[in-house]
Amino acid sequence: MTGTISEFFGYRATDHTETALLAASRMQCPFLGKTCVKLLGRTTEPSGACAVRQVTSSESVICCPNRLYADDYRILGIIAERTFKHPYRLYSGRVAVEKAKEEGGAVAVFGHGWGGELRLPKRRGTGNYFADWVLAHIDGAGNLVEFTSIEVQTIDTTGNYQDSRNALLKAGRRIEKSTVGLNWENVNKRILPQIIYKGQVLQREELCKSGLWFVTPTPVYNRIMDRLGRNVTFGYQPQPGAIHFLRYDYDPQANPVDGQVTPLTVIGDDCSTVEKVQAAFNNVDLPEPNVYGTALKHALFD
Repeated sequence: MTGTISEFFGYRATDHTETALLAASRMQCPFLGKTCVKLLGRTTEPSGACAVRQVTSSESVICCPNRLYADDYRILGIIAERTFKHPYRLYSGRVAVEKAKEEGGAVAVFGHGWGGELRLPKRRGTGNYFADWVLAHIDGAGNLVEFTSIEVQTIDTTGNYQDSRNALLKAGRRIEKSTVGLNWENVNKRILPQIIYKGQVLQREELCKSGLWFVTPTPVYNRIMDRLGRNVTFGYQPQPGAIHFLRYDYDPQANPVDGQVTPLTVIGDDCSTVEKVQAAFNNVDLPEPNVYGTALKHALFD
């Protein structure tokens, strides 16, 4: 595969303004307000790649989860309001308890440094797994009344974008091709079983009344739907065991100028259930019979 970095340290790769150049020279992530934490391979050097593009496509695909936390984690507020039906303010972990008493309600946030990750037991009591985010509604009396969980998935890459990165960082912000590719199948193999399992766990939680939120850029969502064979059904109301597929991506109505980051927006929000997703995942499209035998005959005798 061949591709390029399309968004670098928060700004479009074609952006030559002082703002974009300064962010790159400082290796600063404008979405987290600190040094980029996405590392380059096995090094300790910040990567800076927010999104990549294949040379055969005009589509820029977000490859860093932190890119989705633009506008001071706006996506968390969007999900909190859709889940709890009120624009409560968000606070880090247990800080929310006292704030809820003062403000008549608040949302406690756990994950990515807000309130620490919640470590949850795996099956059979061995090991642990983590939720990306947990949002908990605390009422005016300081009581936990409801919560929801969020999983965030961007695209994994194959190959490397070292040549593209070096050209942007050290060669006058030049666009250069590299061997970077998009690892669609790894997303399908790894994330879908996790989503199904976590959805089943949450289905048994009495305070998780609206299910699990699964946030992806649109291209990732489309490939996951391809993997599910477009057989998964939507239109369900929030409920225990629900899975909300929320697409969060570049705003198609925006007209960003150089020196500004490209805004994100909710592209779509469809609700299904764990059972429907699992059934679609298990109902794979199989090839014609005897494909192995045919391939062997070609290899042996043609």
